[in-house]
Amino acid sequence: MCGNCDSKSISRRSLMAGAGTLLAASALPFRRGHAANETPAPNAIPPSEALDRLKQGNARYAANEPAERDFSVGRAARASAQYPIVAVLACADSRVPPEIIFDQGPGDVFVVRDAGNVVSNYGLASMEFAVAVLNVPLILVLGHSSCGAVAAALQSVRERSKLPGHLPELVEAIQPAVDAAHGKHPSDLLAATINENVRLGMSNLKTRSDVIGDAIKSGKVGIAGGVYELATGKVTLI
Repeated sequence: MCGNCDSKSISRRSLMAGAGTLLAASALPFRRGHAANETPAPNAIPPSEALDRLKQGNARYAANEPAERDFSVGRAARASAQYPIVAVLACADSRVPPEIIFDQGPGDVFVVRDAGNVVSNYGLASMEFAVAVLNVPLILVLGHSSCGAVAAALQSVRERSKLPGHLPELVEAIQPAVDAAHGKHPSDLLAATINENVRLGMSNLKTRSDVIGDAIKSGKVGIAGGVYELATGKVTLI
């Protein structure tokens, strides 16, 4: 925030214009079809094809054989539109950049990130935007090994301790995954909770949003979950 900014300098007209733009975008119809004389959008592909692209990209990344790209190509075109093939809900961990992990280029991946890859209200709205406005064919919830947010939730539950600030809200969001993992009595509780947290994220996206849930039920959008292994660079789908 700019401490020297005068809030009165923002006119009512500017605020209303911004709100109108957002409402207009949210009101765009959810559609996959194209008129006969229209060129299909670059991301008008089946969910399975989008997932295959991610698998292939991750294999290249893990093998340290990324595709050669000229990042200046298409920059002007991307200034006016974007056609991501996937919307990824990922952890905010600095070691987990989805675009790099899946060896994708600019404009290919719409990313929402927060600690523990939990479904926050703003994150949910962002994913709805990806589905309803950007027409992504696939949603991916991405967890990762040694997740600090999940580990903190486990520790908080185990020690019945309260974390400072807003961290208890994060623990509360991950709590159902902790409970689900405990019920399976795994040998590695942290790894099991990370997996359950990915499944929890997938469930929350489908059940907390009619926009997303209906798109998945209709088959227009696919949903998948995966866990990124920090040491190997590989993503395992779950």
